[in-house]
Amino acid sequence: MFTFFSANYPQYEIEIDNELAMQKGVSIGNAMNTLSIFVGSTYELGFIKYQRFFKVFVQASPEFRRLPEDVLNMWVKNDKGEMVPFSAFMKLKKKQGANEINRFNMYNTAAIRGGAADGYSSGEAIAAVQEVAKTLPTGFDIDWAALSYDEVRRGNEAIYIFIVVLVFVYLVLAAQYESFIIPLAVILSLPAGGFGSFLLVKSMGLANDIYAQVGLVMLIGLLGKNAVLIVEFAVQKHHQGETILKAAIEGARVRFRPILMTSFAFIAGLIPLVMAHGAGAIGNKTIGASALGGMLFGTIFGVIIVPGLYVIFGKLAEGRALIKNQEETPLSEEIH
Repeated sequence: MFTFFSANYPQYEIEIDNELAMQKGVSIGNAMNTLSIFVGSTYELGFIKYQRFFKVFVQASPEFRRLPEDVLNMWVKNDKGEMVPFSAFMKLKKKQGANEINRFNMYNTAAIRGGAADGYSSGEAIAAVQEVAKTLPTGFDIDWAALSYDEVRRGNEAIYIFIVVLVFVYLVLAAQYESFIIPLAVILSLPAGGFGSFLLVKSMGLANDIYAQVGLVMLIGLLGKNAVLIVEFAVQKHHQGETILKAAIEGARVRFRPILMTSFAFIAGLIPLVMAHGAGAIGNKTIGASALGGMLFGTIFGVIIVPGLYVIFGKLAEGRALIKNQEETPLSEEIH
């Protein structure tokens, strides 16, 4: 973290004796306006000559405003039209103070800039600043600006977005399989990929930022597709009369080679991102590591986890179907 704020910046303070200024017939506002014009400048008018536009500025000549003490040698007109030196009612005092005075929402402020250290996210950096801010004296507080302001105001919306996405995918799969249980075999296979994604990002010292989350979104789609391939084939085999266990094994066996081919081709394409250098290398490494780690773990463990999950939830769905059929059987048929 760093700041350009300095509380001990060398400066001069102008002390005005109001009583002396009144005795001299000098208006303080007029005196300050005159001093501003002499030391600074003011734009008065512009004119055109030789087909060019010229601006006229009023300002004291450089030799009369070279040193701070030169201010006392300047003159201002009083209410009687007489010239009065500033030294007659003004003094200069050396002191130290803020190099600039900024305000935010009507409060005096000092801007502090910074960034997250290696291996930490912006959210963790914000939380650290908020923790330190609790020890500030009474009357002091912090506020945020730029991207940090949006991040603090919105909070951790990514979690809710992922939850909504998973619920949407679950409902689509439930409609496809006509079951609320079978889609859980696909949904619950995704954490393995998420674990691999975060593990590789963390091991490389990268932050869980927007790049990692984009890679995670892409990862969920790809791993979900692999799981759907196995479950879809297993469901078809089960409808053809195979047992749930045999259908799961057959689905994993038939889809094993296509899943490995597409997954490892995708992983190979991510290697240049993980090994990126130069401008934008951190972003490329983060999105590449997030997708590569998750895809590697999700592919290796997915072909084992997905069939097992299908066996578990397939038997639950089959048991519910048997109970439902028994309940729907007419009582007359049971007596007969």
